[in-house]
Amino acid sequence: MYRFVLGLRRAALLILVLGSTGVATWLMSQVIAANGLGVVGCAALVLFALNFAWLAASFWTAVFGFAIRLAGGDPISLAAASGQALVGRTAVLMPIYNEEPRRVSAGLRAVVAGLMETGAAAHFDIFVLSDTPDAKAGAAEQAMVEALRRQHPAGPSLYYRRRQKNVGRKAGNIEDFIRRWGAGYRYMLVLDADSVMSGSTLVALARMMDAHPDVGIVQALPVPTNRETPFARILQFASRLYGPIQASGLAFWAGGDSIYYGHNAIIRTDAFARLCGLPLLPGKPPLGGEILSHDFVEGALIGGGGYKIWFAPHLSGSYEDMPANVIDFAKRDRRWCQGNMQHARLLGLPMLTRVGRLHMGMGVFAYLTSPLWLALLLLSTFDAVQRALVGTEYFKPGFNLFPNWPVATDFQIDLLLGMTLAALFLPKLLGLALVLFSRSEREAFGGAGRLCASVLVEVLFSALLAPMMMLFQTLSVGLTLLGRSVAWEAQPRDDRGVGWLEALRRLGWHTLLGAAWAGGVYAVTPNFFWWLMPIWLGLVVSLPLSVWSSRRPLGLALRRIGLFLTPEETRPPPELSRLRHALQSEINFAGLVPVGDPEALVPPEAGVAMPRLIWPQGTPALVQEIQYSATDLS
Repeated sequence: MYRFVLGLRRAALLILVLGSTGVATWLMSQVIAANGLGVVGCAALVLFALNFAWLAASFWTAVFGFAIRLAGGDPISLAAASGQALVGRTAVLMPIYNEEPRRVSAGLRAVVAGLMETGAAAHFDIFVLSDTPDAKAGAAEQAMVEALRRQHPAGPSLYYRRRQKNVGRKAGNIEDFIRRWGAGYRYMLVLDADSVMSGSTLVALARMMDAHPDVGIVQALPVPTNRETPFARILQFASRLYGPIQASGLAFWAGGDSIYYGHNAIIRTDAFARLCGLPLLPGKPPLGGEILSHDFVEGALIGGGGYKIWFAPHLSGSYEDMPANVIDFAKRDRRWCQGNMQHARLLGLPMLTRVGRLHMGMGVFAYLTSPLWLALLLLSTFDAVQRALVGTEYFKPGFNLFPNWPVATDFQIDLLLGMTLAALFLPKLLGLALVLFSRSEREAFGGAGRLCASVLVEVLFSALLAPMMMLFQTLSVGLTLLGRSVAWEAQPRDDRGVGWLEALRRLGWHTLLGAAWAGGVYAVTPNFFWWLMPIWLGLVVSLPLSVWSSRRPLGLALRRIGLFLTPEETRPPPELSRLRHALQSEINFAGLVPVGDPEALVPPEAGVAMPRLIWPQGTPALVQEIQYSATDLS
């Protein structure tokens, strides 16, 4: 019955996406054909269809999510097992690399205190798995873990391990844990360095795994929080308001074939060990070598091994930080872009399910949409300029009995514009409506008036930000395809502001391109200039927008007047209150010296073999097995 219902849902989504894309493409073909289709028109039509299909998929996913949230839940979602005694032991893993120990300590203090409140702390051990190369920084991390152990002697066991070489990066770090200690834990719950989870959520995830032996991963929804710059506050607000319906929509059609984000998720350790030994891709980086965005791949491999992967957006108590400014956001996005582009080489893996391939393919296409959108805009500009220069051609070459009168397409243009605006903005209105329906939720977002004002400003800000991100992502895709690999560095975890010189260096070309594009179009075809304004305006204002949106004092001022408030600010849960209190402490771990032997901070080894994936002959690409030496893993 479950598979039948899930099949109906996916069929409905497919029909709606293809149907709406077909209607929009037909309308666009009428508009273009009115003046002659031609090669440019055909190319523009194909690009439009691809872009609109991606937009339609997001739109209908949000509609399904809205319906599920309005109905109070999904009847086929993974059931919670409240009150059930925990059976298996869980290792909470926090891989870190050049992180600020103070931030790591604050997050862990919140997690440990939450676990102790549940009374189930004895079922959890916490591992801080460091890949920090500098020995002095590593000593500060060790001192931080020692301090946590002294502060919480009755809490879960805390362990620390630092590798000398970060072979395989985060995936290699987790693999090292499994090979050394995986046999001692039925589950592992992966956190990022900026993750925080409540104790009740950790226990709920472990209970779900105990109750459902066929489940390999349960992914909680990470809610962005804790940043104060205008850029971060706006994105936190948008994620909190619109994210739940998108997440519920994804869970609606994905079912037990969902995705793994790489953190804030619980994993069945033996399944991961047997199925997720990642290979080296043949060739050089960026498309070859180590798989960077390993999370989607690991999720697809576990699904291909016969386990279910559930997304649990109904679970609260799962949080993460986000970049404080558009430049750091774009840097992180470029790393993700390079990793996702590698997935195109993995789609032919024979062990993947159709939905696993779909998730990985969607990850690739998510970045291809930006160059496709830019190409569509450039073709449209070229066509508009050409028609303005040539003028209306009433008589084509050869004999003409009657003039070639222009065909009016106002109805098609208006309908197409309405469909596009609905696909772009209706999901935001659905998220807003869901909150407005509930008095408690309205108040948690600051009240109806402030909430609606925040939505209006967020829509304007997102519209201005979209062209900037289009160029950033197009550049990232281009550099990846040209063989330019990105450095995988630790991201800033504070409210870092952007100076004018840095903004000019990173965004000056956005401004020049936007000004030249706008000026050229206005000189030739002023009517198209106004149609193109949402694009060139975002590029022209990219410098001041990036600088002003990174100013923490401005973000705090917005908070004081009640804009972009989230429930995590107006009604902070205990784990976030503990996090903020810990961050306000004056402890400087960089000045502390560890007092213990590093070997005393690790448990006795009880490892699990982790076979490496080797694709069979005849598949689209061959891989070689990574040979880790004892030196690499030490």
